[in-house]
Amino acid sequence: MSEKEEDQELEVGSEDEAAGKGTWKHAAFHVATTIATPAAYAPLPFALASLGWPLGVSSLVTATLATWYSSLLIASLWRWNGKKHVTYRLLADSIFGFWGYWSIAFFQQVASIGNNIAIQIAAGSSLKAVYKHYHKHGTLTLQHFIIFFGAFELFLSQLPDIHSLRWVNGLCTLSTIGFACTTIGVTIYNGKMTDRESISYSLQGSSSAKRFAAFNALGAIAFSFGDAMLPEIQNTVREPSVKNMYKGVSAAYSVIVLTYWQLAFTGYWAFGSQVQPYIVASLTVPKWTIIMANIFAVIQISGCYQIYCRPTYAYFEERLASNRTSMLKNGLIRLILTSIYIVVITLVASAMPFFVDFVSICGAIGFTPLDFIFPVLAFLKAGKMPKNRAVGISMRILNVGIAAWFSIVAVLGCIGAIRFVVEDVKTYKFFHDM
Repeated sequence: MSEKEEDQELEVGSEDEAAGKGTWKHAAFHVATTIATPAAYAPLPFALASLGWPLGVSSLVTATLATWYSSLLIASLWRWNGKKHVTYRLLADSIFGFWGYWSIAFFQQVASIGNNIAIQIAAGSSLKAVYKHYHKHGTLTLQHFIIFFGAFELFLSQLPDIHSLRWVNGLCTLSTIGFACTTIGVTIYNGKMTDRESISYSLQGSSSAKRFAAFNALGAIAFSFGDAMLPEIQNTVREPSVKNMYKGVSAAYSVIVLTYWQLAFTGYWAFGSQVQPYIVASLTVPKWTIIMANIFAVIQISGCYQIYCRPTYAYFEERLASNRTSMLKNGLIRLILTSIYIVVITLVASAMPFFVDFVSICGAIGFTPLDFIFPVLAFLKAGKMPKNRAVGISMRILNVGIAAWFSIVAVLGCIGAIRFVVEDVKTYKFFHDM
């Protein structure tokens, strides 16, 4: 039996226990938790500042509509050939074969690891902000809080599967709304308190710097819509799975539009080209609301972290754990594997706490192929076009256009992100307390 066939057999068997229990509301919680995170939309005002109003707004709106459409396409492919495909990798294998399977496996790991590095940096920054409010001259650094957050994630990692996180993710969804409402309100307040004549919306730097900043911004916007786990989430939803997933995705995107667009536009309006990569860092008053926003951020991204580390856990656990071994032994294997994963992520996040750089790299290399390019190509390849000829031709043109444009975005975003990483490594030492 090949490794891929073994993976298919193991994954189907392991997911069956959790399959079919969730409602469309649970699906909405999971999708909203994986996409609408503070780590994802807090950089959006900075991305707009790197693109300017016309290009920034059009890029954000286009990305929103494209990923909503692509998510519905993925949901529709759930049983496209009569078989249930419980992971993104197996869905890709059923449509594209060997190269589809391993390509998705690679992109998922890039997205998962890059996303969780960015999350740990964001969580550490928020925890440090709360700490500094109460202990202005405290000696704890960003790295301490990144480690604290990693320890908490290690605890959550002992929960068995995605479905067992449904109540955690319900709380995270409420925290998403809380973070967005608090941050948007405080951003508007800070914007009104600022001398508006001092705010500039012009792009900063030389022609070369503006160009690379724009490339980097495209990667950040792609990251903000990242959801590399749709088939895994759909496997937890009861029948009719496709219909429930449509409702769950659309409900989640309602939250996304209300939060992403509002925060992106108000953040750029309030602070202009001087807005920070992590919007909360730009806020100054009132202090108690900023503390509240940071607490909401930490709660929310703790659930997102778990969603993205699950494919890595499952891959290794299913090769080392067994139903024939004791629960204690399997629990010990899980503890060892999750500890190794979180130690590695924590170490990288602590050594290179360049938040927006990881956001852009992850968006360009991981999420753009998974969320923009693969869904439309898979739908074309699977031959799921409507019978109406005019509608079918229109969908083909739309799908090819999305795949072509976001392939360009992936390349440009990667170039911009790598350039910023190189510059930051030159500027800061490893384990710098940002």
